[in-house]
Amino acid sequence: MRNLFVILFLLFISFNIKADGYDVFGLGYYDVKFDGSDENPAVDYRYERRFDNSLLDIGPEEDNFFYLKPFLGAEFTSDSAVYLLGGFYLEDNLGDLFIGKENKYIFTPSFGFGYYDKGHGKNLGNSVEFRTTLEVSYELESKNRIGISISHISNAEIGKKNPGVEVVTLSYQIPF
Repeated sequence: MRNLFVILFLLFISFNIKADGYDVFGLGYYDVKFDGSDENPAVDYRYERRFDNSLLDIGPEEDNFFYLKPFLGAEFTSDSAVYLLGGFYLEDNLGDLFIGKENKYIFTPSFGFGYYDKGHGKNLGNSVEFRTTLEVSYELESKNRIGISISHISNAEIGKKNPGVEVVTLSYQIPF
């Protein structure tokens, strides 16, 4: 019940902030093992609200990559794990990947932290977890985006154990 209240509160706050940005809906594979083992896989459902207002300009004015922007998000797994987080992201056009094509590829690294409840899923060792994500997306004519990302969630050794987890996610992003 407490998780539901927190989720509703965060959504209420995020929808009342006046800014541009993207609503990100993702479907992923939770606990990816790149060595081929299969320990605790689950389906990962993700929602993020990425705000386009810059909190901090840390670079040259002509390079938009250095604008630190906020996001709020929630992740749920098919094993009833819940992760509520907030954080920061950067966004950059990748340049001309294909000669003669308009640049529509966007690179978005992000860092966040928040509350994690394992539900019936993997015990990550703490209720405070950190997430780093690398994402590449493609902007459609409608300004919507399709993306793929890889994330790492762990407690940065502040818990008694720190197994960490990797998540590969496909996302659909809608501007607001």
